Amino acid sequence: MIIRFLGTAAFEGIPSLFCRCELCAKAKAAGGKEIRSRTSVMLDDDLKIDFPPDTFMHMVRDGLDLERIQDLVFTHSHSDHLYAEDLAARLPGYAQSLAHPIQVYANDAVLVRIKQTLDFNGGLQGKFVLSRVKAFERLELQTAVVVPLPASHDPIETCLLYYIEKGGKAILYGHDSGWFPDETWAWLQDKKLDLAVLECTMGRSDYRQSHMNIEAVLETKQRFDEYGMLNPGAGIVVTHFSHNAQLSHTDLTEIFEPHGIRVAYDGMNLELP
Repeated sequence: MIIRFLGTAAFEGIPSLFCRCELCAKAKAAGGKEIRSRTSVMLDDDLKIDFPPDTFMHMVRDGLDLERIQDLVFTHSHSDHLYAEDLAARLPGYAQSLAHPIQVYANDAVLVRIKQTLDFNGGLQGKFVLSRVKAFERLELQTAVVVPLPASHDPIETCLLYYIEKGGKAILYGHDSGWFPDETWAWLQDKKLDLAVLECTMGRSDYRQSHMNIEAVLETKQRFDEYGMLNPGAGIVVTHFSHNAQLSHTDLTEIFEPHGIRVAYDGMNLELP
């Protein structure tokens, strides 16, 4: 299985629109791994998590065929994870797309936003099937088995993490979230992971409620180790970075590599053999 890290930034992107901070200026000058678009991943070519406003750029940059997507899973409705207007581009009159519907799995807030947007453009028209997910409910998708888990993120929305079994591998997709809720830790305690994807939006800040900071990431790894959750050779990857943390890719790598944690960058492909 190949995990494609399409974007690795928080809402603002790096460099951020309108921003003149030191990190954004350095990112503009350096380019490469310092440029971060809004966060999303693809597992192989058929399972996508979130649909940010940078999806068009991801498609062009990485040569993606979005018509290979079978399942589209959402963590929550914030605009850096859901740009429903671009989903309308698959409808008749906008695209000559294939006949199969993309199966969409999400919470209520995401589904309402998608349905409102598509209804304005003529409805689902057989191009999407919308399914509401519930925390801890095991779902057999076309491409994988997933279990939504409660996140600690937006107090007025049921934001979700995902435990994913695909291709004989087990992955925890662990953001957007601060320190995981107790019920999520309880469910994960006896699981064995081949990969954990975490976030580090807050950098060196002491805040860890709706997003993680460096300390929370390291403590999460420690909890994984205490529970024996990581299979031999399993990895941890951090993503979803904010320019406000003022940490470059080089800075983040220097912080996390000594702990065996890999720092994602836009366009990074990670293979799980």
